[in-house]
Amino acid sequence: MIGWLAAASAAPLVMEGEVPDDGLDHFLVPFEVPAGTKEIEVRHDDLSAANILDWGLLDPDGWRGWGGGNAEPAVVGELDASRSYVPGPLPTGTWNVLVGKAKIVETPARWRVEIDLRDAPTLTPRPRRPWVDPGALRSGPAWYAGDLHVHSAESGDADATLEEIATLAEQRGLDFVVVTDHDTVTQDDLLLDVQDRHPDLLLIPGTEFTTYGGHAGAWGATAWVDHRIGWPGVTIEGAIGAYEAQGAVVGINHPVLDLGDTCIGCAWEHDLPDGVAAIEVGTGGWSPIGRLFTPDALLLWETWTDQGHRLAAVGGSDDHRAGRDDGPFASPIGSPVTLVRAEELSVGAILDGIRAARTVVRLQDIGDPMVELAADEGVATAVVTGALGGELVWIVDGEVSSRSPVEEDPVSLTHDLSAGSRARVEVWLDGHPATVSSHVWGVESAAEDPGGCGCGGRGGSAGLVLIGLTGLQARRRRRTAR
Repeated sequence: MIGWLAAASAAPLVMEGEVPDDGLDHFLVPFEVPAGTKEIEVRHDDLSAANILDWGLLDPDGWRGWGGGNAEPAVVGELDASRSYVPGPLPTGTWNVLVGKAKIVETPARWRVEIDLRDAPTLTPRPRRPWVDPGALRSGPAWYAGDLHVHSAESGDADATLEEIATLAEQRGLDFVVVTDHDTVTQDDLLLDVQDRHPDLLLIPGTEFTTYGGHAGAWGATAWVDHRIGWPGVTIEGAIGAYEAQGAVVGINHPVLDLGDTCIGCAWEHDLPDGVAAIEVGTGGWSPIGRLFTPDALLLWETWTDQGHRLAAVGGSDDHRAGRDDGPFASPIGSPVTLVRAEELSVGAILDGIRAARTVVRLQDIGDPMVELAADEGVATAVVTGALGGELVWIVDGEVSSRSPVEEDPVSLTHDLSAGSRARVEVWLDGHPATVSSHVWGVESAAEDPGGCGCGGRGGSAGLVLIGLTGLQARRRRRTAR
């Protein structure tokens, strides 16, 4: 492919071409950046009302940002950059516009790019600080309530500020929020400024790893991982491994959310690699959207468990507007809520709790019922609170085993659980599930389960003593990448 060369601040580079029909989901448009360049602006167009292209930027050393379907120009300078892109030195040499083939229905598909190479910046720098772990905000073991799937304006299809996110999360009674922007970590350098103003709410860095065959939450991720699955050397297994190597925990987001062009690539189509720790069984609150997908997500969870994967149940709002969205997929932060049993309110402890499957999900919000589930030598015990008049449903080895009315508050109910079998519970209210626990596993004796609880953590992780819900604290252009 040809590179284009121009002096800084000269006339814009203008390039047009056909989208290559090469079987890959991405292609590159190279251009040369001369010495003295202080800012680069890339304007792009897919030249079609039917086709959809995604856009990003690579410098000679690698990744400089991913705006996805955001139609705004990408601007990268030494001191600041437009949202989703990384500020910093602008090395001389060959850069590339990275283009994703999100949807190609009209052929030959074409593209157009205009690039300004400036010798002076136009952006006013925002306050940025490299993210460092803030440590424990609260000490002591507890169930901490949070949202694992929240987008800020650093996602190309979102517009929420981090301040709006933190304020709403506190109003909704949460202890932590993971900011998971699409294939970028540029939000990380903006977190500490907001963290300082919200000392009781833990802001956790993360990424929504967004491919055309599915999305995954990478909680605790602080470095970009190549999402171009199918590109030479880029595999889903390698990507999950790269997140694990940086200490992140990976869970599959909205795995059955198949909405066609409304949410391209949202349903999970890849194989499930080793290293995945969780599955999002609730995306958005049960009402209005969760009811459309949660039943199938629960079935998929059991199927993957039958195949040998031990996955924690999690939920996430997928909020893109800090509660301001009134569209069909509107779901404010904290709807649903994931509770994580952790030793303290810190990034490391929350991630450890998810790894060990010490999680429960309140499918609507923090006010849903509580259930505490434990397994011990052939018996599983569930203690339910806040569900009077509801129903406790036992799911054993993926099948509904029994249903018990909740006639007292609280109430303790038991179920036989043989060695090697698994059980989880759902608390139902008004004819639908309100609460979902992770699995516990049957053991013959405490000696066979060093954790003493039969819980479902990966890799021999010691799991929770109780799995529970507590009444304390539980768009892009023309399409949306949820």
